[in-house]
Amino acid sequence: MELKIENLTKTYPNGVKALNNINLTIPRGMFGMLGPNGAGKSSLMRTIATLQDADSGTLMLGDINIAKQKDEVRKILGYLPQDFGFYPKVSGEQMLNHFAVLKGITNKKERKDICDALLQQTNLFDARKRNLSEYSGGMRQRFGIAQALLGDPKIVIVDEPTAGLDPQERNRFHNLLSEIGENIIIILSTHIVDDVKDLCPNMVIMNHGTILLEGKPSATIEAIKGKVWKKKIEKTEVEELKKNMKVISTHVSEGKIIAHVFADNAPDSSFEGVDPNLEDVYFSNISSK
Repeated sequence: MELKIENLTKTYPNGVKALNNINLTIPRGMFGMLGPNGAGKSSLMRTIATLQDADSGTLMLGDINIAKQKDEVRKILGYLPQDFGFYPKVSGEQMLNHFAVLKGITNKKERKDICDALLQQTNLFDARKRNLSEYSGGMRQRFGIAQALLGDPKIVIVDEPTAGLDPQERNRFHNLLSEIGENIIIILSTHIVDDVKDLCPNMVIMNHGTILLEGKPSATIEAIKGKVWKKKIEKTEVEELKKNMKVISTHVSEGKIIAHVFADNAPDSSFEGVDPNLEDVYFSNISSK
């Protein structure tokens, strides 16, 4: 099963064009959707998840037309939105059981077995009696994945799942996603480059409702080899450099600014070649100049 998106557009009542003629095929496995806040990622995720309709275009999940067969989609969809709400004074075990009922798992013993298995898989079984208000941010995100996996979904959408997590919880979450992402479609929407680099064999970069780049992370990095240059400059020189060159990123090192510039050749002898990474790919695509 694959997800096929053709000519998808969405403009909100305030005039914002959230999706601008999106064409994309998403295969089974982990798929990264990388872009800054406001890129249109969440709008696309919400449309795939049947939470809003597009203005035009088609979305096919296998032979299911998402716009016309929403109930069929929801039976095989798992969704972890960016802002995942919960009842704070309910235990993880009770809340997951409640979601399982909503998902249509009516047999009580079967429901308990499924919930226990998912709590084990997400490493929350020992904390199942605790109220969700006592869970850390990472535990809540793992609980969000547990509810998204109810009903044996064929497609799972996770929207900005690691924002705000500490490195240890982020690694736990990555391991969990890679474990479940072998046999189903998992769409990972994020602005964190390392999430895509570590997890996704295929990805797109989005901005302003448009797909700027599609490919395998390794291939996109290979494509810009020999085109990224760096120079150490003073803070006062940044704006002047931006006027004259495509500056794709800057960061502070020992009180100086390290600027990365995208160019076919070294701008001058003061620039040094860079072995590029996915962050360079990302910033070279979303850079306005």
